[in-house]
Formats: sequence, structure tokens, C-alpha cells
Amino acid sequence: MIKNIDHIGIAVRSLEEALPLYTETLKLELEGIETVESQGVKVAFILAGNTRLELLEALSPESPIAKFIEKRGEGVHHVALGVDNIEDRIQQIKEAGLRMIDETSRLGAHHAKVAFIHPKSTASILYELTERPE
Repeated sequence: MIKNIDHIGIAVRSLEEALPLYTETLKLELEGIETVESQGVKVAFILAGNTRLELLEALSPESPIAKFIEKRGEGVHHVALGVDNIEDRIQQIKEAGLRMIDETSRLGAHHAKVAFIHPKSTASILYELTERPE
């Protein structure tokens, strides 16, 4: 079951340059910054009501975020859907005929299990399934 919109991922060239818009101008609270080496990103989570914004900065030019920015520029990268039992959700999505980028979950920020649905199956929107640890 999809529980909520967990967060919206936003690709940025530089967290240092992007953060003042959110924390100073929009007066949103910075929850924290962490590096996710396995995904090649440094992320900042910003609280926005009952959801979060996840700013993503590439760690290298080969990272998926760097390639996204090179092709499309900075902006919305993905919408993350909070789920229970991510492995079951992945199986249900595959059975419904949608294509997954991740056939099984992997570890994301905040020790959450994550998996991405291929945007070719979802009207060019990249969806992330997210199961947060209890």
C-alpha cells in the first residue's frame, strides 16, 4: 500500500548554493545533510509540512544526478512514495506490467529501502518507492 508522498527529489548543482532559498527565503527547516556513496549523491532533507524536499547534489560527473542536470538542468528529479513492505510493492508493480529500474530494493538515505520505477512506464515521471525503517 502507498502510505504517502514521502519526499520530492530535486536535483541541484550545489547544496551550498541551493540551501539558502529553502532555509532563508522560504523559511523551511533543514532536517539534515548526508552522503549516500552508493548512489553518488550528497543530499539535504528539508521539512515542508508533512513531507520533505530532498535536494540532491552529484558527487561526480558520472553520477545519475550529474547526468540528469546535464541533460535537463536543475529541477524536480523524482517523487518518492512511502510504502510498507517494499519487496511486495515491487512485485505488484512488475505484475501490473510496469518496468522497474531496481528489481529489488537497495539502501538509500536515512537507511531507507528504495527502488525506482522506470519513467517509461509512468508518463516520464521517475517514482521512487521508499520504505523507512521503523
